[in-house]
Amino acid sequence: MSYRAPVSEFEFLMSHVVGMDRVAATERFAEATPDTVHAVLTEAGKMAEEVLAPLNRAGDLTPARLENGVVRTSPGFADGYRAIAEGGYVAISADPEYGGLGLPMSVTTAINEMIASACLSLQLNPLMTQGQIEALENHASDEIKALYLPKLVSGEWTGTMNLTEPQAGSDVGALRSKAEPNGDGTYAVTGQKIYISWGDNDFTENVCHLVLARLPDGGPGTKGISLFLVPRDLPTEDGGAGVRNSLKVVSLEHKLGLHGSPTAVMQYDGATGWLVGEPHQGMAAMFTMMNNARLGVGVQGVGVAEAAYQHALSYAMERKQGRSPEAGTETILGHADVRRMLTAMKAETFAARALTLDLAVAIDLAHATGDAEMAARAAFLTPICKAYGTDTGIAVADAGVQVHGGMGFIEETGAAQYLRDVRVTAIYEGTNGIQSMDLVGRKMMDGGAEARLILDEIAETAAASEMGGALTEAVVALRAATKSLVEMEMNDRFAGSVPYLRAFALALGGHYHLKAAMADPDGPRARLAASFLNRQLPELHGLLAQVRLGAADLYALSDDDLVA
Repeated sequence: MSYRAPVSEFEFLMSHVVGMDRVAATERFAEATPDTVHAVLTEAGKMAEEVLAPLNRAGDLTPARLENGVVRTSPGFADGYRAIAEGGYVAISADPEYGGLGLPMSVTTAINEMIASACLSLQLNPLMTQGQIEALENHASDEIKALYLPKLVSGEWTGTMNLTEPQAGSDVGALRSKAEPNGDGTYAVTGQKIYISWGDNDFTENVCHLVLARLPDGGPGTKGISLFLVPRDLPTEDGGAGVRNSLKVVSLEHKLGLHGSPTAVMQYDGATGWLVGEPHQGMAAMFTMMNNARLGVGVQGVGVAEAAYQHALSYAMERKQGRSPEAGTETILGHADVRRMLTAMKAETFAARALTLDLAVAIDLAHATGDAEMAARAAFLTPICKAYGTDTGIAVADAGVQVHGGMGFIEETGAAQYLRDVRVTAIYEGTNGIQSMDLVGRKMMDGGAEARLILDEIAETAAASEMGGALTEAVVALRAATKSLVEMEMNDRFAGSVPYLRAFALALGGHYHLKAAMADPDGPRARLAASFLNRQLPELHGLLAQVRLGAADLYALSDDDLVA
């Protein structure tokens, strides 16, 4: 079965669940009317279905390769990227001053999901560029903006982010890359970076790397790190790509999935770069890009979940195996356990998609109005969105393999590719464990105030619906767990951070499902909401039992005990 873009689902969520009308009511996003959004999403969905989805299998079977120092991309990827760029979808939310349409992040979020569903390996390319554009818009000099942003927005050039080194993964402060002033306003950047998504390609004029490195007077740890823009080819005076810079792709990683996306080891040997932002403030600038990417990666998880669900549903509607007690049903869709899996896949995907759009709307409102409350909401939802979106993608893709049975383990059916491709999303852009630690650490520095505000909102939804009893109980339990959490020592918080994040995500999922049910009381969304509230939401209470344990039991076994 070919991929079908869920445009109507995006529009329903925007209209009835996440309050997109508030975004269109602002002066900044006044052009984002329902008609405009419908037209943009419809065209993007058509491109995803017709142009990009056919490339997904080709990227898996014919991976990107490094040939005489040049990255050769998978068959058809150049045409697919061209369709994305010419449609304006690389940076549809970028500043119109540099060629963007200035549309809300909520529209970009929906488009990114459709492209990720169709071909995740290729979608990773414009996602990196989007993050770089936002970082440059917020931190770069006017000269850098004027030269680089029009090229990045148009898709003529692409962008990457270079954080990780062999000895410095999540501990970014341990990096060894250095930058020496050249005396002319540029810097000589030297070092090696690993896991660089789309570190090079053969279909754009230039590739622009944002690289973290340390100046000679940079102190230890993250506070001494600066950010540099290091292009593959040094721009000419007229803005073209000129001579090659002193950098190269050393190798491409051999990965479990995402074979069509070249993940590079990059070597910089005195490469010419320009400082972005203030000296020693590189992490602040890079976090702008990383927060953008964390929403984007959560969206990737949802995109794969949607594609894996559609794939599994199509198979279940055709596969005949055994006899179902359900009279008149000939395919495995009639088996109760298969229906259990498919219903759970659909319900979790709906909840995770609603969360990505809720976060995007908060970002849009914060940008459009300067509302500090919306900015705080966006900050709180970001780690939940990244972790829950990607966990959902993995769980749904895994269930998709199970729905296929033995055929799911056979590569030809394509079910396994979704699971292989999506698995890394829980790892990159900050592992989901780090997202959870961020939630109970930085995001709880307010004593849990933002958590309580969101729980108040969920409680209001629960109280407004006859179906809200289970969600009301969930809110009460989460309030108590949040109070206990903020009173714990930090390591005890960390021990329960992953179950706490999932519990909060499930409560949000119940909130979104109930709002959908109230807007569609006699329709399929009300029935799906009932399933989520009855089958997924109860997991929350077991998760919160883990939160209350703290860390002591995790250290009850010594290191030797773990080995024994």
